[in-house]
Amino acid sequence: MNEVQWFDVVEYLAPYVVRIWTPQGSGTGFLVSTSASTRLCAIATAEHVISHAHYWEEPIRIEHQASGKTVILRSSDRAINTQAAMDTAAIVFERRGLGLPAAALPLTPKDNFFKAGVELGWLGYPAIPQASLCFFSGHISAWLAAEEAYLVDGVAINGVSGGPAFVRERMLIGVVTAYIPNRASGEPLPGLAVIRGVKQFHELAERFRTLDEAKARETQPAQPLPSPAGETSTESGL
Repeated sequence: MNEVQWFDVVEYLAPYVVRIWTPQGSGTGFLVSTSASTRLCAIATAEHVISHAHYWEEPIRIEHQASGKTVILRSSDRAINTQAAMDTAAIVFERRGLGLPAAALPLTPKDNFFKAGVELGWLGYPAIPQASLCFFSGHISAWLAAEEAYLVDGVAINGVSGGPAFVRERMLIGVVTAYIPNRASGEPLPGLAVIRGVKQFHELAERFRTLDEAKARETQPAQPLPSPAGETSTESGL
C-alpha cells in the first residue's frame, strides 16, 4: 500500500485552518468543532494569541485564506473558552459565511496519546510579510502526561502559535503553543516545539444552543501574563 504523502494531507487540511489577527499581532487557528443543530462553530488556537483581545474586549479578525473570506468578531459576536495552564483556547461564534468546512476533523480520542517516534506535521501562518500557510514536520520526542503536551523535534516560529498538529491519517492531535530553544551554549540552538493535546475541544460547539448561551458560559478573562520562564512563545511580543 502506498504511503499517504504529506502534500496530500496539507491540501486536505488547509480549508480547516485560519489566520487570527488581533491589535497586538497574528496567530493561527483551526476548525475544531461544529454544531449539527445550530450555526455555531469553534476555532481552536493558543491562549496567548487572543488573551489580550479577550481581556480588553478588542476585535478579533478571522481570515480564511482558502475561501478568501474574513470576519471581524467583536466581543459580543464571540464566546471564548480558555485553559490558561495549557495555553489553549477556543473561539465560539456563528459561521456567518466564512467558508469553513461543514464538519470538523476527527480528534485524538480522549485520554489517548501517540508514542515517541511517531511522525507528525503542523500548519501555521508565520509572522512574515506576505507569508502563506506553511507546513512543518517532525517526530514526537515525548508525551508529558501531567501537562497533556507533546515535545516535538521541530520548529515553531512567530505566528504559528495555535496551528493544528496532525498525523498522516488526518487526525488532529494537538495545538502548537510554544518553542523551547536550546540555550546551553549561550546562543539559541534548535530545540523542541510544544504541542498541547485536544481533549478539551471534543464536542465544544455542541454544548451550546445559542451564542448567548455560549457567551454566558465563556471563561472570564484574566490579565495576560508573560510566557513561563525558560519558554519562548511562538507569538511575537510575548
